[in-house]
Amino acid sequence: MQLLDRKAALAIAPFWRLGFRPFFLGGALFALIAVALWGAALSGHASLQPQAGLLAWHRHEMLFGFGLAIIAGFLLTAVQTWTSLPSLSGRPLIALFVVWALGRLVWFAPVPMPVLAVVELAFVVALVLAFGRLILKARQKHNAPIVVVLALLGFCQVLTLCGVALGDDAMQRRGILAALWLVAALMGVIGGRVIPFFTQRGLGLASQAPNKPWLMWSLLGGSLAIAVVFASGVGLHPHPLLAPLFLLVAGLHGLRLWLWYHPGIWRVPLLWSLHLAYGWMAVAAVGMALWHLGLLQQPSLASHALAVGGMGGLILAMLARVSLGHTGRPLTPPAAISWAFALLHVAALSRVLLAGFSVYGLWLAAASWCLAFAIFLRHYASMYWTARVDGHPG
Repeated sequence: MQLLDRKAALAIAPFWRLGFRPFFLGGALFALIAVALWGAALSGHASLQPQAGLLAWHRHEMLFGFGLAIIAGFLLTAVQTWTSLPSLSGRPLIALFVVWALGRLVWFAPVPMPVLAVVELAFVVALVLAFGRLILKARQKHNAPIVVVLALLGFCQVLTLCGVALGDDAMQRRGILAALWLVAALMGVIGGRVIPFFTQRGLGLASQAPNKPWLMWSLLGGSLAIAVVFASGVGLHPHPLLAPLFLLVAGLHGLRLWLWYHPGIWRVPLLWSLHLAYGWMAVAAVGMALWHLGLLQQPSLASHALAVGGMGGLILAMLARVSLGHTGRPLTPPAAISWAFALLHVAALSRVLLAGFSVYGLWLAAASWCLAFAIFLRHYASMYWTARVDGHPG
């Protein structure tokens, strides 16, 4: 039976054998193209006219276009390892990827808003069903929170698209900010599993940092609470009583980083990139606390610390590490990838520290982000459409 499964897998073109291949490549390429278009449009060098306007497109696509694609690639690949059940491959995977790609194009098509919404929501619904089905079949209760967070992301996308359709900026922000903190919840859960493990393996340590389940559950609860605060609209306005929630989440992230820390990480790009990116989540929570206390004027600085530094940084670091492992290659990235990691953090610093005061900071952030993903694609793209180097059918 295993031989038949192997033959069937090898009969599928490498690009469609596992979810990480099309979605990591598609997501990274979209991250480059979308931000390049965004920066060019803002500087007046490109005429970009998506439905409902440039800002609505940018808000939606960086989360539900770029972020959700990478999440899909990771989960549809990891679930096969977690459950020992076959995940999407071949035609079903092609169909899901086409749905995602149509969602990126439909913003520029002359279709009614309900059609756009249906196309967009089809992807997250299909992802929840594809991933959740395997978790349910394997009866993995410990992974059920991931299914719940994915479903909540779908709700936030509905809220965002309703805001787009109604021209309601506040409703858009409610959906987007809630979704951003749901992504932070996923990063907390998944990062809590893989970062200490990768650190142990990368440094050859006898054991990994102690696992603290209460930390994971506390961070998950805190991130979900923040998402609810934003989805309800309460978090759109500064309120001192909300500051302790953000400070608590920041402190828990900081405690995790302290428990994980080993000075050897600075010798290994695949490790320091993960730790630095995770740190941006604590920075974002502190920034939101300062805004609620009246000590920071622009909450978007904290949101972009999470979106660019946290989400973007962790995605790039995870892509670089996971792609090597799943294509059977040694866990030693090309030397240029260190520059990609550094540029991503330059993008985050520019967006958080400079963009609020000068448009040049915004352009530097966009340029650094695009160059980071361009370097990544230059060295990794071919891995996704070629077979594993170790002969494994994955």
